[in-house]
Amino acid sequence: MAEPGFWDNSEKAQVIIDETNGYKAKYDSFHELKSAYDEAKDLFDLLQEEEDEELKEELVTDCQNLKEKMSAYELSLLLKGPYDKRNAIVELHPGAGGTESQDWGSMLLRMYTRWAEQHGFSVETLDYQAGDEAGIKSVTLLIKGYNAYGYLRSEKGVHRLVRISPFDSNARRHTSFCSVDVMPELDNTIDIEINPDDLKIDTYRASGAGGQHINKTSSAVRITHLPTGVVVASQAQRSQLKNREQAMGMLKAKLYQLEEDKKAQEAAAIKGEQLEIGWGSQIRSYVFHPYNMVKDHRTNYETGNVQAVMDGDLDNFIDAYLKWQLAKEID
Repeated sequence: MAEPGFWDNSEKAQVIIDETNGYKAKYDSFHELKSAYDEAKDLFDLLQEEEDEELKEELVTDCQNLKEKMSAYELSLLLKGPYDKRNAIVELHPGAGGTESQDWGSMLLRMYTRWAEQHGFSVETLDYQAGDEAGIKSVTLLIKGYNAYGYLRSEKGVHRLVRISPFDSNARRHTSFCSVDVMPELDNTIDIEINPDDLKIDTYRASGAGGQHINKTSSAVRITHLPTGVVVASQAQRSQLKNREQAMGMLKAKLYQLEEDKKAQEAAAIKGEQLEIGWGSQIRSYVFHPYNMVKDHRTNYETGNVQAVMDGDLDNFIDAYLKWQLAKEID
């Protein structure tokens, strides 16, 4: 970074700076944990010499805090994919079922927003299509933060809800589905060729809940990649040009993800495995009735604290997934 000409290419320079900050954060976290451990050990040794209720309570609190920080640190060490450290693009698409499934989509939107805020990540709404009566038809989020994609890639797949519908006057039990797609945000250092002739570009007026995305001009952009049928849209910016740039970035991320999924399928076929990737794979069930449970069908991790999960408490599910994935790689 001290070399002459380091800032000649600002984008490459920023990549190096972000990577350096990531290593520094990991280094600092390790030494903070070591200091906390040493302090707790000293306190424990002191208690062996004389009983003190206040010191004992302090040690219990310190150990609990240390355990939580250790878990978070261990979780970060499991993220070693080439794009894990990048921002995450998250798309929510409710399944068939009208208002019921669209409401489920809005519940997942709130869940991921809460999770991101709890981790100090920022959330930007790139595209928002409101539901007919309630909820959402689709939403695309950009979640910015170090390792955001690494954590959230565990959420890709179909999420299933079972509950007594608040929209059913007969109070019957309903099952709803919402697909979640997660991609890393790519920068210009990743070379993905796209033929302009393969693109269909439409512009339209932005829209959104509460009017925060409404524009009087057709600034929103929708791009369809004709060979694959992939569709992306952006309406977050006031400028049509900026929305187009944002949409192109999303398209690159989607095409990259399609290629990665294809490679994973081919690798699984060589190993003789049956591998489900994409929209058809149901990864998690959220049951509100007749009992309370959230269960991940890949790792079998489950919890009865449904409300905490819906409030963004996803770390145990993410941790279980990363460990499950690591075990598969070792096998």
